[in-house]
Amino acid sequence: MIQVVNQYAPFTTHTVGEFVKTLSIFDHPNNLIIKEIGDGNLNLVFQLVEPETNRSIIVKQALPYAKVVGESWPLSLNRAKIESESLRIHAKVVPDLVPRVLHTDHELACTVMEDLSEHNILRTELISNRHYPLLAEHIGRYIAQTLFTTSDFALHPFVKKELVQKFTNPDLCKITEDLVFTDPFFDHPTNDFPIELRPTVEKVWSDETLLTEVGILKFQFLTQAEALLHGDLHTGSIFVTEQSTKVIDPEFAFFGPIGFDLGQFFANIILNALSKLAITEHQVRLSELLRTIERTWITFAQEFTKLWEETNHEIYTNIPGILPRFLLKIWTDAIGFTGCEIIRRTIGLAHVADLDTIEDFHTQIKIKERALQLGSDLIKSRTHLYSLAHFTQRIKGALRS
Repeated sequence: MIQVVNQYAPFTTHTVGEFVKTLSIFDHPNNLIIKEIGDGNLNLVFQLVEPETNRSIIVKQALPYAKVVGESWPLSLNRAKIESESLRIHAKVVPDLVPRVLHTDHELACTVMEDLSEHNILRTELISNRHYPLLAEHIGRYIAQTLFTTSDFALHPFVKKELVQKFTNPDLCKITEDLVFTDPFFDHPTNDFPIELRPTVEKVWSDETLLTEVGILKFQFLTQAEALLHGDLHTGSIFVTEQSTKVIDPEFAFFGPIGFDLGQFFANIILNALSKLAITEHQVRLSELLRTIERTWITFAQEFTKLWEETNHEIYTNIPGILPRFLLKIWTDAIGFTGCEIIRRTIGLAHVADLDTIEDFHTQIKIKERALQLGSDLIKSRTHLYSLAHFTQRIKGALRS
């Protein structure tokens, strides 16, 4: 007899199996192999496999608190609905770049989706020095398509404003506001860094020019509802194979400045590039990573321009000077957000394995010092780095060992 699960409680391997039995997804639902596989901070994730057919799915369920802290940090379960609806919207324009959503249950705060077990987590692959030649084109197209088609350039104003309301995401936006734009720039208890790094960190905290620019970037994040962002586009949210790229986990989705997703992706590629300074014969890897940044922006700009020219309904877009100005705004915003992400991933609450797994502690500290210096430099100089060449040259300067 199938036990109906219709009232929220965190799933166990037993109750998630009972839930899936009600969905008629599997031919042999009583024989499923069920494993909890999530290691994130906000959710439960289960893999369910049917041995007879080798079919498998993923069930992701939001928790009412942040696992990294515990029940003292409550979170709204509505983020599960935001994530599933965001995936459905993105699937309309880039179905090949997101996992298929099979079922959603808003009462249980869960999403049933395609299993991507044949893919690998991009961050892990980059740390292992693997290169994916199609990554840049895929991510550039993903960002351009998902952001343009949810902007005022593509949507009727009524539709856009309705979506802005639908994707109001205060709990997770507050996490970004605090952990990306605020806490790392002040002596806050959530920050996490070794005492050996403190002299460099204190330079960040006392740099009034830097703090002014970060404050401006935070205000842009708070107020510029330009398009439906992924909101957390780091290399742990991207799954890859040689031929396929899948962007997952858009639970931070909300309407914000277009440059934000680009900046987060750029920053996480740069953090991996910085980590290569700890290995010998790293120049080839650094060149590949810089080309990834370059090709991502080039693809984004080309795709965005094509959409602008072919599907835009805003009358002012016919004025020749508008598109270059808007692309320049996206570009400079992205550089600033890149700097914020680099700094927060180095000294804030949530780090990246790229830097933290550098075995030699002295080398790790030196590279983290360089990360903080680069992040600060990008934030303060973003309006002067007018071109891709200027940007990559500044990164190359930080990568010279």
